Amino acid sequence: MTTLTESSAAGIEDQQETAQKLMIALDVDGTLVDHDGHMSAPVREAAQAVVAAGHEVMIATGRSLNATLPVIEQIGIDRGYAVCCNGGVTLRLHPELPDGYEIIHKATFDPGPALRALRKRLPTAKYALEDEDGNFLSTERFQDASFGVEAIGVDFQTMLEATAVRVVVFSAENTPEEFNEAIEHIGLAGVTYSVGWTAWLDIAAAGVTKASALENLRSRLGVEASSTVAIGDGRNDIEMLTWAGRGVAMGQAPDEVVAAADEVTKSVYDDGAALVLRGLL
Repeated sequence: MTTLTESSAAGIEDQQETAQKLMIALDVDGTLVDHDGHMSAPVREAAQAVVAAGHEVMIATGRSLNATLPVIEQIGIDRGYAVCCNGGVTLRLHPELPDGYEIIHKATFDPGPALRALRKRLPTAKYALEDEDGNFLSTERFQDASFGVEAIGVDFQTMLEATAVRVVVFSAENTPEEFNEAIEHIGLAGVTYSVGWTAWLDIAAAGVTKASALENLRSRLGVEASSTVAIGDGRNDIEMLTWAGRGVAMGQAPDEVVAAADEVTKSVYDDGAALVLRGLL
């Protein structure tokens, strides 16, 4: 019979701990916070518990950096990674960094062709753009909490000439279905896009999604694909839910989001994310 030394036994325990470590990707709006931006105590406590348990917990959101940081702080993630701008920006978090974080990847693109095509089809829509320096440029005094900074009003030509990380298009006069029809008619090329709950369109560089950024991080961390979990509720979460070993849709998610998931939890108003997170402990 072979006897384990203390060091070899400790090594096996370390391997078991590594094998049990999960990479957990969490959407923000409609998942961790409701549509008024409120995070309930059960959701916050459950998220803090999985962080304390040593899992790789990371925010994966369409929000821009400055609108993501308060959520990271609220959960108490001070080490690890986060994905912003639907995969356009990836952060590394560490308390020893000057700001507590650094940008390790940023995917930029030329927004001109998409903006010109959309403006012709959706002339009354409002347009906003996050540039490579983190500034937001907007038409018609377009502001949103997901920007994280106050947008600077510019003319449309200035937006066409910028280098973008994220483009947002919004219209109070159109439905999401009409947005989809407009996009299909235009045939947007060279970008990745998703339509939101309302007539809201998010555009990123070609091939860039939450899933593409998360896959890069998974490879970097050496986490098994089967040890990945993702929770989300929006159309911009579809690729992420498909990517995850366990993809969970929120109860209020649209049908196409539910179809991409492995399971469905309760809605954001019933703390659905907390139920999933507590089940991981």
